[in-house]
Amino acid sequence: MNKRLQPIGLLLATCLAALAGTVAYSAHRTERDIAAFEARVAALAQTQPAPTWDTARLDALPEPVRRYFRFSFPGEPPRYRAVHLSASGQFRRPLTEGFSPTTARQVIAVGTPALMFSANTPVLPGVWARAYDFFADGRMEMKAKILSTLTVVDERETPALNVISLRRWLLESALYPAALLPGGPVRWEDIDAHSARAIVNWGGMDSSMVAHFAPDGRMTHMQTETDGDLGTPYHGSGEHVARSGYRLIGSQMIPMEFTISRMAGGRLYPFWRGRVDDIRFD
Repeated sequence: MNKRLQPIGLLLATCLAALAGTVAYSAHRTERDIAAFEARVAALAQTQPAPTWDTARLDALPEPVRRYFRFSFPGEPPRYRAVHLSASGQFRRPLTEGFSPTTARQVIAVGTPALMFSANTPVLPGVWARAYDFFADGRMEMKAKILSTLTVVDERETPALNVISLRRWLLESALYPAALLPGGPVRWEDIDAHSARAIVNWGGMDSSMVAHFAPDGRMTHMQTETDGDLGTPYHGSGEHVARSGYRLIGSQMIPMEFTISRMAGGRLYPFWRGRVDDIRFD
C-alpha cells in the first residue's frame, strides 16, 4: 500500500514545488514592476518641485484656504519634490463587505500629478492579494493579483480612468500640502466660510474635490460633487476622504489618520481605514 502511495506523494510534492516556484517567480516580477513604477514617479518628481510660498497669491485665495495654509505651515514652508510613505489599516476589497488588515506604501510627486500606490491584503490564510495603482504623465495602470500571480484586476488607461487617477492625487494631497499652494497644478475656488473647491489640471484633464476645513484651519475631509459608480471592480480614488490625527512633521502639519470611502446616494461606504506609519519628504 505504501509503495502505491509513494508515486502519488512524489507527484503531489512535484506539483507543489512547481506551484511554489511559479508563485515565487511571479511575485519577483510583480515587485520588480512596482519598484520600476516607484522609480519612475520619483524621477518625474525631480523635474518639478512644489510651488513656492507667494504672499501675493496667497492673499487672493478663499479665506478657509488661507486659514488652512496658516495651520499647515506654522513656520517656513519646506521645499520638496516627492513624498514616500507607508500606511497600515483595514481594507475592504471592491464588491465585498468584510475588511482585512492591509499594509501599503506610496511614492508621490508633489509638483506634478503622479503617484504609485501598492498594497498587500490577505484573502485567506496563506493567500494574499497584491495590488497597485500607477499614474504618471496623465496615464494610469491598475492591477490586482492573487498570490502576486493570478491577475484579477487589470485596468488600463481610458479617459475616465485617467481623470479618476488625477483625482486620486488630489485626494491624497493633504499629506503633501505644499502641492496645494497657488502656482502649482491646483487652483482654488471660493464656496463658503468653511469649504472651497480644489481643481487640479494636467494635460487638458481636470478633476475637482470640495475641501472642508475646521475653524482652526485643519482640513477635515474632501469629497466629490458627484456620486461614484459602486458597481465597478475597483475603488479608484474613492469619492470621500476624512483626515484626522494631525502631527507636526518637520515644519508641516500632516494628518496621520484617514478613512477613504466610496460615496453615492448621500451615503458613505468606507473601504480603506488606517494611519500613516512613516512619511518622508525629498
